[in-house]
Amino acid sequence: MTTLVIGANGQIGKQFCERAQKAGEPVKAMVRREEQTGWFAERGIDTVVADLEGDFSHAFDGCEQVVFTAGSGPDTGPDKTLMIDLYGAIRAAGIAAEKGLKRFIMVSAMRAEDPMTAPEKLRPYMAAKFAADAHLRLSPLPHVILKPGRLSDDAATELFAASVDEAGDNRISRANVACALLYAVQHAVLENTEFTLLDGTRSAAEVMA
Repeated sequence: MTTLVIGANGQIGKQFCERAQKAGEPVKAMVRREEQTGWFAERGIDTVVADLEGDFSHAFDGCEQVVFTAGSGPDTGPDKTLMIDLYGAIRAAGIAAEKGLKRFIMVSAMRAEDPMTAPEKLRPYMAAKFAADAHLRLSPLPHVILKPGRLSDDAATELFAASVDEAGDNRISRANVACALLYAVQHAVLENTEFTLLDGTRSAAEVMA
């Protein structure tokens, strides 16, 4: 089952694509510009050039499910937050449903559940995530929503926790998010479910059972 990775050129996206390729899971990496394809080509990963702010429906051709890990980034303004994190996610879910894809796996955020608890400068981003997640829940498209905590660049441990109380912290490495994405992709039985993800001591199978 081929997975379209929207946001493939991001930090989580690249790590997921590389892990999926090594695990024998076919992926198609969606990137914005032709010059971004080289990194993926070196690793034998298929790419498609498409812009989340333009017409990207062709990117879904030949795919059965989607991983959405795109983000506007910390250096952009509210306009990009609206167009990528909110409307881009909504459009992607709509196209996936129209084309009859089997699942949509969303990388959201733990504080998206209650944007007002986030630091003030992050609240617009969390509100966008909140709305995109709500739209996905109401979609007819089977979905999985992963809600990582504060992201770090630590190495993967492939060990997780499902709450701050369990973890003792609110952090998770981007590498561990990529590992959780691979687990979700490999387990088609996961549908219409959500998981908070933090660094911890349990396997993905235990946390995402």
